Amino acid sequence: MGQGRGRLTTDRVLAIDGGNSKTAVALVDVDGRVLAQVRGPGASPQNVGLPRSLEIFGDLVTKAAVAAGLSPGQPIATHTAAYLAGADLPKEEEDLRVAIEGLGWSETTVVGNDTFALLRAGTSDGIGVAVVCGAGINCVAVAPDGRTHRFPALGRISGDWGGGGHIGSEALWLAVRAEDGRGEPTALLPAVIAHYGVRTLAEVVERLHFAELEFDPHALCPLLFEVAAAGDAVARSVVDRLVEEVVLLASVSLRRLSLLDEPVDVVLGGGVLTGTNGVVVNAVRDRLSQVAPLAGVRVVDVPPVVGAALLGLDALGAPPGAELRLRTAYESQVPVG
Repeated sequence: MGQGRGRLTTDRVLAIDGGNSKTAVALVDVDGRVLAQVRGPGASPQNVGLPRSLEIFGDLVTKAAVAAGLSPGQPIATHTAAYLAGADLPKEEEDLRVAIEGLGWSETTVVGNDTFALLRAGTSDGIGVAVVCGAGINCVAVAPDGRTHRFPALGRISGDWGGGGHIGSEALWLAVRAEDGRGEPTALLPAVIAHYGVRTLAEVVERLHFAELEFDPHALCPLLFEVAAAGDAVARSVVDRLVEEVVLLASVSLRRLSLLDEPVDVVLGGGVLTGTNGVVVNAVRDRLSQVAPLAGVRVVDVPPVVGAALLGLDALGAPPGAELRLRTAYESQVPVG
């Protein structure tokens, strides 16, 4: 591919999927060829702050440019499509867009919430509903006429329930209450005790209180699903509550956009949803069919950074075949939840 001084001879998209736990960057040409792809740590501004987010993005973009064979000083892309966790409100999206645009990576820049990238990754046109449940939980929807519906996704203050951290915290809460008699007996108690390698959870509570132990609720999330799969009613109630929340998010979005009776895609993604051997996905499919019988529930089969790149290619008016070429490049790789 030729490269002129100070100008691009072939349009390129710089795609960024910035999650809570990881960041993926891809450099793609207008024909859908992947020129470079790199991954790094999570860079949500809400978690690490805007300066650190920009530092992480900058490091990964530099690595992608080098991997693509670009020389220092050469333009990186025509368009930057950055879809980021933490871009939950319009003000946050605009602040991030201004900050990223100021780095001079491309002629134009779009910043949106990372759930929009999930939606585009799981559909051929970016129309439908996407629900992601990983570190947190979120949902966005786009109607055929361009109308959108979304939730603030700011945690409990905005009415959220779910996400790996929340579910892991529930596992500890339920286990502690089972030990001290306030809660129902549950296999979560011996499972959490074994996880921490202690005799009682009272020890864990005390060590957490005195900051002698760092609490990582995400580590307890898969444990709860394991206990639920073994038949524990208390753990199963949490899984059922998650299914209910995913169906609520999707059905409310469909209702707000008048799509309950329309054939529409509902895309599910995120490690909590996709890493449970279909337990949550199948239950969501069954329950959602009762309120939106024409909706088709699917699990995204390519990483969300593909969705970011596709949104960028859409913005550039990429030629036919670009989407298939890009998807094919990623289908042989392990999907990223």
